[in-house]
Amino acid sequence: MSHSESHVINDLQVQSHGDSPHGSIKDYLIGFVLSMILTAIPFWAVMSGSFSKTTTAWCIVSMAIVQIWLHLKYFLHLNFTTEDGKASTFSFIFSALIIVMVVGLSVWIIYESNAMMMY
Repeated sequence: MSHSESHVINDLQVQSHGDSPHGSIKDYLIGFVLSMILTAIPFWAVMSGSFSKTTTAWCIVSMAIVQIWLHLKYFLHLNFTTEDGKASTFSFIFSALIIVMVVGLSVWIIYESNAMMMY
């Protein structure tokens, strides 16, 4: 079977990707080392107490955003370079948006219900 050949099993079309992995060991190691660094920086900022609370909070948030991007790139292999990559990325973004909305609105509803029960 060739690299992108498809075949049918019990009336279900299956796409074969051959023996090529979606990511190499080098990519996973780069992602792992960078994620460890991006975890150690805010940990050090909090433990050292060298910065103000505002600066420390911005450090934590900015490193978290960079780490999210890093995990999406190196571990989930989402990218905009191919058509499949664009579709996967948009699917992920849509799913993340729905999850954030469900969780955020649930927290808001629970908070407002609690506030109304206090009167």
